[in-house]
Amino acid sequence: MKDEAKDIANQPTEAQAGPDGEAATKSLATKTPETKSPETKTPEAKAPAKKKRTRSKAKRTDANAALEARIGYSFTDPNMLMQAITHVSALKSGRKRGDSYQRLEFLGDHVLGLVVSDMLYHAFPNADEGELSKRLAELVRKESCADVAKSLGLLDDIKLGSVGSSADARLRKSILGDICEAVIGAVFLDGGYAAASEFVKRNWTERMHKPRRPLRDPKTVLQEWAQGKGLPTPVYREVERTGPHHDPQFRVAVDLPGLAPAEGIGGSKRAAEKVAASVMIEREGVGGSNDG
Repeated sequence: MKDEAKDIANQPTEAQAGPDGEAATKSLATKTPETKSPETKTPEAKAPAKKKRTRSKAKRTDANAALEARIGYSFTDPNMLMQAITHVSALKSGRKRGDSYQRLEFLGDHVLGLVVSDMLYHAFPNADEGELSKRLAELVRKESCADVAKSLGLLDDIKLGSVGSSADARLRKSILGDICEAVIGAVFLDGGYAAASEFVKRNWTERMHKPRRPLRDPKTVLQEWAQGKGLPTPVYREVERTGPHHDPQFRVAVDLPGLAPAEGIGGSKRAAEKVAASVMIEREGVGGSNDG
């Protein structure tokens, strides 16, 4: 019994646990109430700025949604659309020119040509290659693209840098057709050929059936242009005739002083002359060259 009592007496109490029992007890007591460090107030101080950024983001989202509604296509990647309407002057320092509309314009130009060519092929089954080419040139010219862009209200959406108010207005109008092609390129990359084709058909079908200007003979266009430049009437000469008698092929060249000759091939001299005139018109960038 004596040994048991001695063992009980030697066991440390809860207040005396360990050599630093008292200090440990006090330490626990002082840590019980939770204290807030100054850092915990930081999020509350930044809350207004975060709210402001949220409102700004919401505003941009609304603007994008309105633009997409006018275009008739909802982008999976909205940045693609923003790039399509951004001019080089609006790029921040360090960003590449490829972040502007230019690369998308290159792509959209060719997508537009392919879709319109397909539309023309099926809409005019009796038209020959020459007529189809003239109609295509009229429909994909910059002026036609600019008209489409205006109808979609894209003029005020173009993002420009600091270029001055008067220069700003002129620049918007001058690149409007390019922006339209860039939008086509953006739709193609984001949604594929089907989405781009739908966009083009929606905006070009009526124009395809109702040309902006009546088709004109390219020989007439070239002659009028030459007269306006003070040049003599274009001269057409047969360069070569090949093929059998019942199916000849003529190669004809057209000459104007100071210009390199242009050649065309056709099943008749007149057809070859028209092709030659069209070649020179396109090469020299003659106004009205897209009439046929």
